[in-house]
This record gives sequence, structure tokens and C-alpha cells, in this order.
Amino acid sequence: MGRPMRALPVELADAPWPEVPSEDPFGEVARKFVVNLRVAMAGRSLRAVAADAGLGHVTLQRVLAGQAWPDLQTIARLEEGLDAELWPRRAGGHATR
Repeated sequence: MGRPMRALPVELADAPWPEVPSEDPFGEVARKFVVNLRVAMAGRSLRAVAADAGLGHVTLQRVLAGQAWPDLQTIARLEEGLDAELWPRRAGGHATR
């Protein structure tokens, strides 16, 4: 039996993506990630950022549009390529030991 399909980030928030917060906690993490990514791109082209991160530009385009969930390697590559922390930190969250 296959894994059930999950909603895309863009489907978990009202339009326009990613300006409107999501009521879904996982959709909100994805939305905040994209907001952070847009800020870190600082007007650079999608292709330039993708090349610096070692990603295909279509992958980056889909993440920005909320049409894909970025995996850990994609997130790490983007953080390294942009020299920025993109993963949203939980407000009031505590690290587990």
C-alpha cells in the first residue's frame, strides 16, 4: 500500500502564496522558509541562486512557488549557497536533549 498524497505547501495557505500565513503548522513552516529564502536571495536571479546552491533551477522555482516540499539536502544546499539560515525557528521552542 502506497503512502497517501500530502498537500503541497501552497495548498495549505490562502492566496497569495507565501504572503498569507497558514493555519496548518507544517504549511506555516514551509511558508516561512520561502519568505526567508526570498529575502536571502536579495534580488538575485533564480538561476544564479540555484547554480550557487548546486540545484536545478526548476527545483528552486517549485519550492518558491509552494509546489514542492524541499528535502533536507535542498535546504542545506540553499543555506550554504546563500550563507543564510533559512529554516524558520520556532518562537518559544526549546531544543530537546
